[in-house]
Amino acid sequence: MQTRTNHRMSAAVACFVFLFAAAARPGLAQQNKTDGVIRFFQWKVSQDPDDFFNYDKLGVAYIQKARETGDITYYDLAGKALEKSLTLESTRAEAGSATKHLATVYFAEHRFADALALAQKALELNPADHTPYALIGDARSEMGEYEKAWTAYSQLADPQAAQSDASSLQYLLENRTSNHSFLTGDTQAAIAHMQRDVELSIESRMPKENIAWSQFTLGEDYFLAGDLTSAKAAYESSLKTYPNYHRGLAGLAKVAAAECRFSDAVDSYKRAIVVIPLPAYVAALGDVYTRFGNAVEAKKQYDLVEYIGRLNAFNQTVYNRELAVFYADHDIHLREALGLARKEFEIRHDIYTWDALAWTLYKNGQPQQAATAMKEALKLSTHDALLYFHAGIINEGIGMHETARDYLQRAVALNPQFNILYADAAQTTLQKLSKGSVAAKNKGAGDAQP
Repeated sequence: MQTRTNHRMSAAVACFVFLFAAAARPGLAQQNKTDGVIRFFQWKVSQDPDDFFNYDKLGVAYIQKARETGDITYYDLAGKALEKSLTLESTRAEAGSATKHLATVYFAEHRFADALALAQKALELNPADHTPYALIGDARSEMGEYEKAWTAYSQLADPQAAQSDASSLQYLLENRTSNHSFLTGDTQAAIAHMQRDVELSIESRMPKENIAWSQFTLGEDYFLAGDLTSAKAAYESSLKTYPNYHRGLAGLAKVAAAECRFSDAVDSYKRAIVVIPLPAYVAALGDVYTRFGNAVEAKKQYDLVEYIGRLNAFNQTVYNRELAVFYADHDIHLREALGLARKEFEIRHDIYTWDALAWTLYKNGQPQQAATAMKEALKLSTHDALLYFHAGIINEGIGMHETARDYLQRAVALNPQFNILYADAAQTTLQKLSKGSVAAKNKGAGDAQP
């Protein structure tokens, strides 16, 4: 259910929290530190409820807590604190801080247009601070405005940005450049930039979770490139940096599943779910159970995915795309899956939303429309085996067998174990198409005999 760009959502949050990190470094574990910062600024606002600065810092602490726990309800608390800060002060340069932090919250809530508007306003309030360009690029990327996104990211390298923290800007530039490289088909460059991003996060003494996020994202790049050994090492590094990190645990589970170490995969997914029961983790655990034939446990997990996705209005907004793809993958609630994908498309036009729309259209018996949407999903030449698999299956559905075979060959060559549900299906379909191609050639040769 997850893609590399899903995890990029945390990147915007990472930078803005880092800019405040120096004020939040007691010598305890990071979550305890963050809890301490929250309590401190809760006390500060109770003592001086008219100080916009303290509400800003409280909001930032809630954002960091959301990162650490994966609990998106902390974004709601952050938003309330930041909105209060801006009620108290919204016009001077000092308001730029709370404005960009509130933009971060809106981005996490998938309010991409609102996030973009606020990030632009933050720049207007404080032109010397270039960090909002990262969020501007992120919002435009999610909205499918890639050229405008690249332009915004380029501002992070502006030598005139003297008043911004140079190390923060370089960190932001590296991980955005990594994402750009990945999306445009240069996976090795994406890995190189992400390696540098990890180094910068360590050199800059970022909060442990932020460092672990960079290490985890590097692992994702390795996995997508089919390098399971390096992926595993990167995920393990994230867990050394931030013990029991839910993303790192899920990464290790994905590697274990790809290597058919199903018991290890179950264990790691269960540990990740104990930290935070994200729908992607629960669905993946169900898929592992399906893979080794435990239908009863698989159904329990699949039912839980639906429950989480419908739990509250916030979940229904944030998890629309994941739930749509989950339904399509498991051939359930297919009309609803297409409805969810279309609803997501109202606010999001990145290649992975096009992919979700294509896949749900295909599953609803609309292969021609699916093929049109799939072309949009592939327009950046992204090297992602799951995209190639979807393209292969959809093209087979419209009778484009040679095109289908080409895409499936790319998927298998890139990462033979790209997906626990579909890796075998890719091989089987490819063999079928190859046999059909040989049979057609033999028939043509026979027909040509005098």
